[in-house]
Amino acid sequence: MTVSRFREEPDPRFWRLNRSVDFDFRLAPHDLAQSRAHAAALNRIGVIVDDELPVLDAALAEINAEIQGGAFEFLPSDEDVHMAIERRLGDLIGPLAGKLHTGRSRNDQVATDMAMAVMDHSGQAVTLITDAMTALLGLARSHRDWAMPGYTHLQRAQPVYLGHHLLAYFWMLSRDVTRFQAAGQAASVLPLGSGALAGVNWEIDRRAVARELGFADITPNSLDATSNRDFVLDYMAAASVCATHLSRLGSELVIWSSTEFGFCRIAEPFTSGSSIMPQKQNPDSAELLRAKAPRVIADLTTLLGVMHALPLTYGKDMQEDKEPFFDSVDTIEASLAMTTGILEGIRFDRDRLLAAAGDEMLAATEIADLLVRRGMPFREAHGIVGDLVRQCVQEGRSLSDLTSEEIRMRSELFDDEYYEVLKQSSWLESKRSEGGTSSASLVRQIEFATERLADLS
Repeated sequence: MTVSRFREEPDPRFWRLNRSVDFDFRLAPHDLAQSRAHAAALNRIGVIVDDELPVLDAALAEINAEIQGGAFEFLPSDEDVHMAIERRLGDLIGPLAGKLHTGRSRNDQVATDMAMAVMDHSGQAVTLITDAMTALLGLARSHRDWAMPGYTHLQRAQPVYLGHHLLAYFWMLSRDVTRFQAAGQAASVLPLGSGALAGVNWEIDRRAVARELGFADITPNSLDATSNRDFVLDYMAAASVCATHLSRLGSELVIWSSTEFGFCRIAEPFTSGSSIMPQKQNPDSAELLRAKAPRVIADLTTLLGVMHALPLTYGKDMQEDKEPFFDSVDTIEASLAMTTGILEGIRFDRDRLLAAAGDEMLAATEIADLLVRRGMPFREAHGIVGDLVRQCVQEGRSLSDLTSEEIRMRSELFDDEYYEVLKQSSWLESKRSEGGTSSASLVRQIEFATERLADLS
């Protein structure tokens, strides 16, 4: 029988909110791994003797097998995953189980579990992002010379190559990799050994435990160690930005796959039909990418609110880190996996893209630059070309329909090269700056992207 200062059972109205095992059970693999490392550390200082360590280790391994196999039974009396495991350990090996909590508090225990979970899922995010980046790079290579209109304000602006456009998302995701890696590094500092807040009375070799569990370092301050959830916030911030990037891609795919645009077709396995309109093929997967971003952002905001103005060190408020964290994990990992699937099956319509890119109004800046090369200030050139565009819009004509007399009325600097500039290929290949959409620049960009993926492999 366990002796406690409490003589009454928790009120069910309190227990309903206090009990966390329904969601923190996901920490079980990390909790068991750190328990085995902690047992070994206690053995090194003689708290757990040599013939006890194998018994403890075997029992923890058995519990792990039960949890992985779905045979572990959580009881209504289990407050959290830590107490559930401790209870089951007692069932298996009796009073010896009680030795394991020597030199450990649930405060540093849960902080360690959460740090391990962040390291684990940061790595998984990087893997999933790399898959999506690989798909984007493959599409960019195969569509590197497919012309399309680029947009600002969702209005046709200047032509680009489809490969160039797709690589914009590659580089967004590349930055997401960096953010998730930083979150994993921030988590790679071991809190275990900090106790409830002030440290522990036992000279546990924390650095040995850190090495065994894959941490890069140990926390330098016990108060900070038990109250820190920055690494969780770092992960959720990375997930929020990544989800926002995916929402932008999803939004473009919804627009591009519409009948009005017809730039692409999302594969059937990533679309759905209508309950009433048999002709419909709805881009639900891309729409979900749009909708999931605010959910992940809300998770981040929830934990920021929990941690806001929280006095040192641990408060039960911090139990609220797990549900938003795991929701972020589930949402961003599912979204990334679906993104890769969408990209692997998408098909683009070259003719529709080319027809849209052939709008001569997209060459307006090229005409202005022609005047600039002949000595005219850009602002003056901008006004002259704007006047030409206005005339064409009013009269329903294209820029190439204007006669030599009409263009020379605006400026004597115009000659027949005006019409050469309006030939579509010149619009794309004139963007020679590094990072631009010209073929030469795009070849270099694909090389850089290939190198970036190689660095991640």
